[in-house]
This record gives sequence, structure tokens and C-alpha cells, in this order.
Amino acid sequence: MPVALLVLAFLAGAAVSLGTSYVLVTRLERIGGRLGMSEALLGMVAALAADAPEITAAVTALATHQQKVGAGVIIGSNVFNLAALLGLGAVVAGSIALHRRVVLLGGVVGIWIAVACLVTVLGWLSPAAGLIAVLAVLLPYLFVLAAGHARLRRMAVTRRWEAWLADAVAEEEQELEEVIHPRHGRGRDVAVATAALVVVVAASVTMERAASLLGTRFAVPEIVTGGVVLAAVTSLPNAVAAVYLAAKGRGAAMLSTTLNSNALNVTAGLLIPATITGLGPPSPHAELIAVWYLVMTVASLGFAYRDSGVRRTTGALIIGAYLVFLGSLLATAHSAFPDPRLTVIPLAVVAVGAGVGLARRARRNGRQEGTPR
Repeated sequence: MPVALLVLAFLAGAAVSLGTSYVLVTRLERIGGRLGMSEALLGMVAALAADAPEITAAVTALATHQQKVGAGVIIGSNVFNLAALLGLGAVVAGSIALHRRVVLLGGVVGIWIAVACLVTVLGWLSPAAGLIAVLAVLLPYLFVLAAGHARLRRMAVTRRWEAWLADAVAEEEQELEEVIHPRHGRGRDVAVATAALVVVVAASVTMERAASLLGTRFAVPEIVTGGVVLAAVTSLPNAVAAVYLAAKGRGAAMLSTTLNSNALNVTAGLLIPATITGLGPPSPHAELIAVWYLVMTVASLGFAYRDSGVRRTTGALIIGAYLVFLGSLLATAHSAFPDPRLTVIPLAVVAVGAGVGLARRARRNGRQEGTPR
């Protein structure tokens, strides 16, 4: 197939897939509103619909035995989400205020899923075992979101935990109310959502196949095709929405959106299809992306919890870490056995820098609390 035709197919597939995914998100939100879903659960449904392009692209790659492309799309998208949604959103807004309970509730789930993703990519767990580990945390989390804060307060398990969960869910719903205002759905919304899903899947398959063929034609490593090109392109709508909301001073929902999107990416885009098709032998490049995903998740959540939000300086640090990640990946992409110095040293610098920043602010806060008033 001529290169010009492949480029046209890629651009058309990306435009149609991303544009139609917005229609899918809005219609599913209306359907969820009609069913009485809580704002927190609606946020999860919206994240799943918005993730349709990257999930479809990853599933297509895994089904055609392009494990590096498939893993790269999903895990690379997750790293990009942290930089674009949290990092860029905070830089644009100046500061994003967050409830600590929301950071802790979503953070525990987010870190658990990042760890499960890493150990699966390393080959320490089979995809099926990794999926079970993820669902063991994700399903109870979905149950808590579906229950809503009012119902949680009526549940008699342990009063201390039910009250804490109820408050956390209430605060998450309060944040998501800024961005989710669905009208009650009607019958035609189901039909439109179904048609939109079919279009998104078809367009995303076209986009992925064109990108893979172009990568092969120009000798671009699969991990770059998936972890950089497709990961960024399929995540652009979320990034644009995050910047827009942050500019309007409505960026509080970005943390929940980012964590929910990343959780669903790993579950639906990587572990479920990999359980069927397999992940192939461990890839040093996929392992590199998975380690960055975990480290950036932990660091971002650590700063968010410490500061009860994400400040502009923290956002800039997250973006800087993503650029270092890109440099490390591109520097090693053409090597079957990457030089450890090009992967471990940049990662260690970012991890140590984040740890020092967290410890320094903690000591400063401790001194301020100990100062007589």
C-alpha cells in the first residue's frame, strides 16, 4: 500500500475515532444518568468510553501478535495521561485543589494496578493472574462508587470505615459534578451509543493497522509506534479536555479521571486481551515503560496527597519526568538489549528527586507546625 494512502488512513482513523469517542462519552453519560448512577460511577463510565480508541488499538495489536505495540499503547497512554491531565492541567490552572480522601482512595487502587501491570509485564505473573489481582481491587472499588455516599453511610460493616468511604466518595462526586452534567437519556441514546462504539472500533483498528504498517515501512521500533505515537494520539482528547477544564478553573476532577482511565486501560486494553492471546516473552522496553508508569504514579500521588492538590511546580515536574521518559525510551528503542545506564539512571534521578522533594516539604511542614504561635 502506498505511503500516502497509509498516512491518510492513519489520520482519518484517528480523527474519526477520537471525534466519535466524544459522542460515545456523552451518550453513555446520559444513559448512566437515566439509570441513576452516582457521579463517581458515571466518571468511570465516561473514562471507559474515552479510552475506547487506545483500548481498541491495543487489542488489535495484541490480536495480531504485536505485543510491543499493544503493551506500548496502553502503558504509554497511562504515562502520557499523568503528564497531560495532571501535569499540564496543573501548569495551566496554577494549582488544582484536591481532597486528601479522594487522593488516598483512588491512589491505593491506582498504585495497586500499576504494580500488577509491572509484575505481569515482567513475566512474574501470567496475564490471567495479573487480571485476577487487578479485579480483586477494581471490583470492590466499583462497588463503592456504585453504592454512593448515602448508601455507604447506611451500611453497617465497621462504622469507622463506612464513614471514611462515604466521605471519600462524597468528595469525589463533588469534584466530578464540575465536569459531568448528563441529561436523562432516552431510547435513541442507546442506539447512538451503539453506533458510535462500532465506528470507534472500526476507525481505531484502521488507525492501528496504518500506524503499524508505516512503522514497519520506515523501520520505526514497535515500542515507539505503540508507546509514543499511538499512546499520545489516542490520549489527545483527554489532554485537550483537561487543559480546557483547568483553564476554566474546573480541574479538580482530573485526578479521578486520570486514575480511572489508567485503571481501565490496563484492565480492558492489556490484561483481558493478553489473557486470551498472551503477552509473548518479556520485553525490556515494555518493562521500562511499566516501571516509569509505576514511579510516576507513586510520585504524582505522593505530591497530590502532601499538598492536597497539584501545584504548578509539581505539574512542571511531572511533565519534565515524562520528557525524560521519552528520551530514555527513544535512546534505547533500536537496541534489543538496552544499555542499563540509559534506562536505570534517568529513572533513578527522577525517583530520587521526587523522594527528596516529598521529604523536604514534609520536614518544612513539621517545622511550621512546631513553631510557637
